[in-house]
Amino acid sequence: MEKINPRDMYGETLVKLGEKNPNIVVLDADLAKSTKTYKFGKRFPERFFDMGIAEANMISVAAGLASCGKTAFASTFAVFVPGKVYDQIRMSVAYSNMNVKMFSTHAGVSVGKDGASHQMLEDIALMRVMPNMKVFAPSDPFQTGRIVELMAENYGPMYARVGREAMYPIYQKNELEDMTIGRSITLKEGEDATIIAHGMMVREALIAHDTLKKQGVNAEVIDMWTIKPFDAEAVLKSAKKTGRIVTVEEHSIIGGIGSAVAELLSEKKVNVTFKRMGVNDTFGESGDPSDLLKKYCLTSEDIVENVKKLM
Repeated sequence: MEKINPRDMYGETLVKLGEKNPNIVVLDADLAKSTKTYKFGKRFPERFFDMGIAEANMISVAAGLASCGKTAFASTFAVFVPGKVYDQIRMSVAYSNMNVKMFSTHAGVSVGKDGASHQMLEDIALMRVMPNMKVFAPSDPFQTGRIVELMAENYGPMYARVGREAMYPIYQKNELEDMTIGRSITLKEGEDATIIAHGMMVREALIAHDTLKKQGVNAEVIDMWTIKPFDAEAVLKSAKKTGRIVTVEEHSIIGGIGSAVAELLSEKKVNVTFKRMGVNDTFGESGDPSDLLKKYCLTSEDIVENVKKLM
């Protein structure tokens, strides 16, 4: 199948939801063409608010609209939300438990040539620790649309992140109807090792699975799209079965799913060999997305190598 940009799926899903629910409003911060919220604005101009380059104000206004019964979607680049407006998210959205959905794009090193200033690698860590906050990272375009639907259907503060690049579909649309917040998806069953990934790293994990299988290693692959609430049950079940876990994410190695899995395994005293894959304690840099993924060891080949080291 051809690649589809998850940002396009986000914009199109907002339009579909807006046609069904008149209480959905959308806010952006002068990046509507990049986040694709302009699609909603074109269809529902009276419910679309471009706040300009004023991200803190956007979050505060979104919270105000939510306090009046609206379901408010606020979008910009991940480096700005949550990166630039953490206090407004903390007090106006999370502490107040407002029905605000923050959907940020251009996350991770795959943003590419925009460089370190725009490659947000800390957002999951920031939002994981926030009380009342739910955190998601879709692995393909169709899952992106389903997550946006779940965000609209369920009350409370939520954050989702996607990258800049188009993605190959992993799922069929009809496969995602039963998706539930807090429940991951096991894409491949295996007994030799477990690969847990989110976002664009899920496809790399699937490619790694196929490579490993040719070498006699049967790896389980879990799509941990729901980062908070975290599917501890699935992780523990798989860990006890395989005894080896590799986590992989386009995010800092500190505070992401690798940290979440490590916390769980140590607390439950599960005896496994374990490896976290992510961007080590460093900023990104400007470059082609594929070259950056190689530089930061986030390719399927790197996953294969780390699984084999645990064998």
